[in-house]
Amino acid sequence: MTANPLKASARRVQTALAALGFGFEVREFPDSTRTSAEAAAAIGCAVGQIAKSLVFRARQSGRPVLVIASGANRVDEKKVGRLIGEKIGRADADFVRDKTGFAIGGVPPVGHAEPPVTLIDRDLLDFEEIWAAAGTPNAVFRLAPGELAEMTGGRTADVKTD
Repeated sequence: MTANPLKASARRVQTALAALGFGFEVREFPDSTRTSAEAAAAIGCAVGQIAKSLVFRARQSGRPVLVIASGANRVDEKKVGRLIGEKIGRADADFVRDKTGFAIGGVPPVGHAEPPVTLIDRDLLDFEEIWAAAGTPNAVFRLAPGELAEMTGGRTADVKTD
């Protein structure tokens, strides 16, 4: 971790968390936390404890769909499509930045430019604490899994591939 002030994107996440009434501390690490494996190594936790934010594009409506999945899981796009009532597709980097305000690799669960439809991987509930991205490829914050649904308004569901 660094003692330097947070980068602008990480500060935005810290501000969004405070505005929602959460006192979580955004932490920036010297090593990358861009992937689940990198984040787990930097933090010193299990890969499954990483709450990775994956943004998809709903095919018909074009709305952003945020799936917050355990870092140990792959997301089943067909399951997600059934859960939201329309097929989804991968979102490109421009769509992600436009809809969330953040670059891929640092997308947090909150503070998005356009509120997404949000689904939360039920496997995250198996942990006492989890870690979510906080706006940059080096920033994260720690929280309890139940707080994720509270802060995002997301629905917990089975989203992983079988």
